[in-house]
Amino acid sequence: MTAPEPFGVRLRRAMDERGPLCVGIDPHASLLAEWGLADDVAGLERFSRTVVEAMADRVAVLKPQSAFFERFGSRGLAVLEKSVQEARAAGALVVMDAKRGDIGSTMAAYAEAFLHPDAPLFSDALTVSPYLGYGSLGPAVALARESGAGLFVLALTSNPEGGEVQHALRADGRSVAATVLAHLAAENAGQEPLGSFGAVVGATLGDLSGYDLDINGPLLAPGIGAQGATPADLPAVFGTAVGNVVPNVSRGVLRHGPDVGALRAAAGRFAEEIRTAVAGG
Repeated sequence: MTAPEPFGVRLRRAMDERGPLCVGIDPHASLLAEWGLADDVAGLERFSRTVVEAMADRVAVLKPQSAFFERFGSRGLAVLEKSVQEARAAGALVVMDAKRGDIGSTMAAYAEAFLHPDAPLFSDALTVSPYLGYGSLGPAVALARESGAGLFVLALTSNPEGGEVQHALRADGRSVAATVLAHLAAENAGQEPLGSFGAVVGATLGDLSGYDLDINGPLLAPGIGAQGATPADLPAVFGTAVGNVVPNVSRGVLRHGPDVGALRAAAGRFAEEIRTAVAGG
């Protein structure tokens, strides 16, 4: 049996061909209202279908936030399954933003839910939390390698509360976040053109020169748009690793819906601004 093409290879190709942009699928109740949709399963389905129709054949990555689907129970998860499958069929890579993290057989079950090729919610990559210890992610790492999927591990998040854990110092003087980044660099060692194990690093964090972001893997960067960061900020934040950044824009694009043309135009503007900023970095 031929081994599946690794996520890092597929992501690098998608970024080169479509531009390094990730658009979130975040059906907040307030955003549904802005679109003139009810905060129910029908509104959720209409919203998700519109974003996939507008984006999946042109952006590199779509990132559904699982929580906004889970709140509707099994019917919401059915909408999520369909959205993931249709987005992937149209050529977008899907990063499931579920931030799962646990130990042992429970972590293995989470991995099977999102990273096993036969799972209804199989995605190209999954966001995970390492704060039960990086080693707790072992089942997800193993299944991602086997299935050709990837992981994005929380490392330096943009929420202000994150610092109390991520900047905490270990006995050896290294911060928790730096330790996570070092583990990811080891996972990606020797992989070309890009490893499959990335970090989540906020685009709003300013100077990160004290951290080694050259992990030979992708850096998922929330914070562009509504949270205040701009594409022009990326080189200063990410330095020499800027070419591996996958900036995530959600509300900055989604607020232009439900018109498909307006959504596409907004995504196109962000993609071009990001491409220009990265090239200049």
